[in-house]
Amino acid sequence: MQKQIHIKNKRARFEFELIEEYTAGIVLTGTEIKSIRNSKASITESFCEFNERGELFTVNMHIDEYAFGTRYNHKPKAQRKLLLNKKELKKLRREVSNSGLTIVPLSLFLTENGLAKLRIALAKGKKLYDKRETMKDRDNQRDLDRIKKSFKRV
Repeated sequence: MQKQIHIKNKRARFEFELIEEYTAGIVLTGTEIKSIRNSKASITESFCEFNERGELFTVNMHIDEYAFGTRYNHKPKAQRKLLLNKKELKKLRREVSNSGLTIVPLSLFLTENGLAKLRIALAKGKKLYDKRETMKDRDNQRDLDRIKKSFKRV
C-alpha cells in the first residue's frame, strides 16, 4: 500500500473565488513522478494557460529534481501539459478569453493506480475587501468553535 500524496494550494481559495472545478491528468517524465511520490512538489505560485494550439499547460509548478536522478533529470519549473477532454478544453478556453477568468491549480494528488492528477478551478480574482471578509469570517468561526468547546466541558 502506497502512502497518500496530496499537495494543496492553500492560497488559491484565499486569493480567488472558485467557479468550477475540474480534474486533469499531467504529462510527466520518470524523475518528475518519483519526486511527486516523495512529496517534493509545490503548486502555490502556479497557474494554467493555453498555448497557440489550444493545449492547456501549467506554469510555475515546482517539482524538485529527483535526488537519485542522473544527467537526464528534469527541470524543476518546466511547463507541464494537462490532459482534459476536448469539450472541457473548449469551455475553459472560451471562459478565459471572454470573461477574463483564470485557471488555478488547487491540489496535486496520486490516484490508486499511481497516476498524478491535478485538480484545477476556473477562478475569478478577489478584491482586497473580499479577502478581508474571508479573514473576518474565519476569525468569527474560530471564536464560535471556542465558545462551543467551552460549553461542552461544563
